[in-house]
Amino acid sequence: MIDKKVVTFGEIMLRLATPGYLRFGQAREFSATFGGAEANVAVSLANYGVPAAYVTRLPDNDIAASCVAELRGLGVDTSRIIYGGERMGIFYLETGAVARGSKVLYDRAHSSMSGIRPGMVDWDSVFKDACWFHWTGITPAISESAAEACIEAVKAAKKAGLTVSCDLNYRKNLWKYGKTASEIMPGLVENSDIILGNEEDAEMVFGIRPEGFDARAGKVEAASFESVCRQLKARFPQASKIIITLRGSISASHNTWSGVLFNGENFIRSRQYDITHIVDRVGGGDAFMGGLIYGLLAYPGDDGKALDFAVAASCLKHTVYGDFNRVTAGEVEKLMAGDASGRVAR
Repeated sequence: MIDKKVVTFGEIMLRLATPGYLRFGQAREFSATFGGAEANVAVSLANYGVPAAYVTRLPDNDIAASCVAELRGLGVDTSRIIYGGERMGIFYLETGAVARGSKVLYDRAHSSMSGIRPGMVDWDSVFKDACWFHWTGITPAISESAAEACIEAVKAAKKAGLTVSCDLNYRKNLWKYGKTASEIMPGLVENSDIILGNEEDAEMVFGIRPEGFDARAGKVEAASFESVCRQLKARFPQASKIIITLRGSISASHNTWSGVLFNGENFIRSRQYDITHIVDRVGGGDAFMGGLIYGLLAYPGDDGKALDFAVAASCLKHTVYGDFNRVTAGEVEKLMAGDASGRVAR
């Protein structure tokens, strides 16, 4: 039983997706849902029975109210959301298939969250009865004031004695306000205990490259990323765990999926899943992060089991439409135990 809450902080957006596999130019209607990295993590944790609180800034309008109602209905504590600004960010999604990759277009300039500033959130109050704080590299990319608010939050979390986790989540199309990720991210990551990234993040943010890896080859070898983990650990020695997700993109519809974890002593590899018919991969990394936080809290001292839970949780996310990973801990543990049959539960 995990009693203390996990707090996540970032922007949630209206997600407008073309039906099925239609291209933007073919679509005459869009499926409207909500999503955002940090909100996705909070939903995963709430599904696993972990008290999860989500902090963001939203406009005071009906679309935002609908979003908050959905989060609340999924068990997320929305009481710390603040209001202001004129609009909610939007992202458009075109789902790829086979040799055609998916596309995401952002419409989030001048969003309510981009206008957040230090001092708007009472972090001392937010972190009361909390044990964990999670942020991602998306928040400091939105705007300079959002970066400053994120720095404020991370420092307050460390002062309060919380475990701080980050997903590097590099988004090249967001860093547009005159600062680069390489300038801003080190100051944030150096206050983080758990660092998650993928094969691109470490290189794009810190110039750290895996040995002998080509993302276009469609195959990833865990051993190639041991050097990435060790280089990140050397750069950020305060981090207790470095985790890399490994996606082999055979096609837009067929991926392999696994992860590695370095805890300063041991380099742990998960099993690899072969995901042959992807329903929706957006939010897969967030599902991994939610599963990892749960695993580290639920299985203290067993990094291997925590990693396996994260990978299995994210594997299941690829079968769920929308950003949120709507699965239970029991379903994840069933897959971890080897039951991937997909048989009807009666």
